Formats: sequence, C-alpha cells, structure tokens
Amino acid sequence: MLEDSEISLTRSPVLTIRAAKHRDLPELNEMIKLLAAHHGDAAVITPEQLERDLFGAMPWITALVAEADGHLLGYAILVPLYKAQEGQRGMDLHHLFVRDGHRGHGIGQHLVDRARETARKAGCGYLSVSAATGNVAAHRFYEQLDFTPRPVTGMRYLQALA
Repeated sequence: MLEDSEISLTRSPVLTIRAAKHRDLPELNEMIKLLAAHHGDAAVITPEQLERDLFGAMPWITALVAEADGHLLGYAILVPLYKAQEGQRGMDLHHLFVRDGHRGHGIGQHLVDRARETARKAGCGYLSVSAATGNVAAHRFYEQLDFTPRPVTGMRYLQALA
C-alpha cells in the first residue's frame, strides 16, 4: 500500500473492475511506473513488453483494472504460482495500486475481491501477496481482507539467463 497524500478526489459513481484490454496499455504502464517510483525503483517496462506478457502467444500475467469515467484508477497484476509438493495452483497478487486521491474509497478491496475470483476460476487454492517489512498500512490492509501473515524464511537467489 502507498502512503496517500492529503488529496481525496470525489468518488466516481460507477466503478468497473475488469480484465485489462489492449487500449489500457499506456495507462497501465504509467501506473506501474508510479508504483515503482513510490518504492524508489526504476521501472523500465514498455507498453510493448506489457502487451507481450498480457496478450502475447504465451500470456504470462493477468491484469485487472479499476475504471471510472473512462479513466483507470488502479490495477492488480496476478502471476501464477505452484506448490509442487501439494499439486496446488495459486496466484500471487504481484502488484496492487490505486492512484493517489482515489485511495480509501474501496477500490483496492474491489481489486482484491476480483483477484480472488479470478484465481478461483483458474482452479487456484490460494492467493498470495507480499508487502515490504516496514509497510504497516499494507500489512493492516491485507490482514483486514483475511490474508494470514507468513514470515519469509531463508534466502531467495537469482541468476540472469541472458
């Protein structure tokens, strides 16, 4: 979860949570960059990479968007997971973002609800999410939505394949 500014915009009367479409790529790419900037990261993703991963020959992610009055107010990105020892599918709620000024109106909760529904329809038995250690607001948000905290143990390693 992001820290909200003092801005609170008027709540739109109709909010639609839906799967991302090709026309959403520029706004979705922009919001990914806003989330990265908030975390002090550089986002180098391009709309072309996003298009490949959402709509290409081998879709890699699922993106849900929150739309009101023809504008995207937030998004969620889901990535498949698998517990091989249990033969159980899952989804990782990899990103959850709501634009500044629109937080606190339930948009994040609606995105999480649709993420759960999407994961269930894909045959998943669980939905996973993580938040930075110091992000207490996010911890509270996810716990209010019945996510159970699971401390991470061990190390995670990475090897470039290029």
